[in-house]
This record gives sequence, C-alpha cells and structure tokens, in this order.
Amino acid sequence: MTKRGAEKLKEELHRLKTVERHAVIEAIAEARAQGDLSENAEYEAAKDKQGFIEGRILEIEGKLAAAKIINPAELDAGGRVVFGATVELEDEDSGKRVTYQIVGDDEADLKLGLVSISSPIARALIGKEVGDVAVVRAPGGERGYEIINVQYK
Repeated sequence: MTKRGAEKLKEELHRLKTVERHAVIEAIAEARAQGDLSENAEYEAAKDKQGFIEGRILEIEGKLAAAKIINPAELDAGGRVVFGATVELEDEDSGKRVTYQIVGDDEADLKLGLVSISSPIARALIGKEVGDVAVVRAPGGERGYEIINVQYK
C-alpha cells in the first residue's frame, strides 16, 4: 500500500480505538441500566456495533502488520507503470484524457483518481510505458488507452 493509504488506515484505527470503542462501551452501559436485557433493542444494537468495531480494529491491525509501504516518490521504475505510479491516459476512441494513481484495494477512490491494483485498468497498465497502448477488458467491452505520461509522486 502507499504511504498515504497506510496513514489513512492508521487514522481510522486511532479513531476506532479512542473514540468509537469508548462510545459503544458507554452505550452498552446505558442500555444495561435500563434493566431487562432480553428485550432491550438498544443493548443488542450496541453489542452489534461493538462487534463490528472490534472486528474492524483487528482487520486494520492485520493489514498494517502485513503491508509493505511504498512511497511512490522513491520509485525508480524506468518509466514503467508500477504500483504507486500516476499514469496519464488517452482513450483511443474519444481522445479524452484521464489521470489515475495505482493504489492498494483499501485506498481506491475513483472520484479522486485512485484505482485499485486489482482493477481491470490497473492490471492492463502494469509493466507498460509511455507510448504503449493498454487494452482494458471491462464489463462494458474492450477499450484502448494510450499511456501519455508516467510519474512517481
């Protein structure tokens, strides 16, 4: 994952541990104070939320422990498209230009131009260089994109 993606996960982990976890513990305590837990919807909802929070904490900790952090600015891929690269493309049919950065699955956000390494477009781009045409096989059919520029920033 990129350095930015790791920071984003660390921020979420911190929020879950310091804010969300404490809020759900308080909600459980309040629900318990209402008495009979067998038919207490607030208690059940709080317990469900607690389970989700604890599961997400474990998931993030596991991802961060296993992650290899890539700083795109430190890459020297000789102009090839690699994980972390920012790629400017031109659609062969429409001539429209788009720019994407290839990131980890947890970081992907198409609105921000961040595409997952496991997406069809990223898989088609990996290993290519400026001037190459990447053929993307997507649900809507095949599309060709010429690589205009590759940056590591």
